Amino acid sequence: MIQLFHSFVYQPIYNALVFLYNVIPGHDLGVTIVVLTILIRIILYPLAEKQIKSQKKLQAIQPEIKKLQEKHKNDKEKQSRALMQLYKEKKVNPAAGCLPLIIQLIFFIALYRAFMAGIDFSSECKDIYSFVKCPNHLNVISFGFLDLAKPSIALAVIAAAAQFIQTKMMTVKTAGSPKKGDMAAMMNKQMLYLGPLLTLFIGTRFPAGLAVYWIVNTLFAILQQHLIMRRDGKSANKDG
Repeated sequence: MIQLFHSFVYQPIYNALVFLYNVIPGHDLGVTIVVLTILIRIILYPLAEKQIKSQKKLQAIQPEIKKLQEKHKNDKEKQSRALMQLYKEKKVNPAAGCLPLIIQLIFFIALYRAFMAGIDFSSECKDIYSFVKCPNHLNVISFGFLDLAKPSIALAVIAAAAQFIQTKMMTVKTAGSPKKGDMAAMMNKQMLYLGPLLTLFIGTRFPAGLAVYWIVNTLFAILQQHLIMRRDGKSANKDG
């Protein structure tokens, strides 16, 4: 399994990184990271769209889910049957967003590994295809001033803020006010703050190249979520 990941996911992405570094004017690793992140995001757009739509459908029926959970709180079997019937009636599959998310995560883990390999580039050119020119080195000084090999507090803060906005977009529209003891609402609230704090912690300790990747990836995801929700909202208004 690890070898399959290495050969069919990581290695192609790493070679794409080196290839783009070779052909992009100025040979800027930071620009290469930005371009490759956007390209991967575009390729995975259909999967991300499916995941976002699945999350949105689940959010839309949250009030009904809570009513059923409250109604059958003393009978878990009846609660499960009622929820399954609700999902069937609303044509919602609660697991529909899992596979697209898992596939995206696999690609972004490979993307992260490729960027780290680029920052710690070895002139031995391990894992580079024969038809991709192997550079003597990859310059880690990007945009003329940013050392991608060292942590950047400023970029870590920006990455954490972007993460907060993205998480907020997916939680702010959940219907109904959270009640005391509502574990789902409590977890959503915790993720709203814990996610950005974790991003900030990682960003201040890992190379700035990772923060550049995370910022671009998150901003693209925010734009993507906005466009999908706006488009679906217009479609719903027309149908109404």
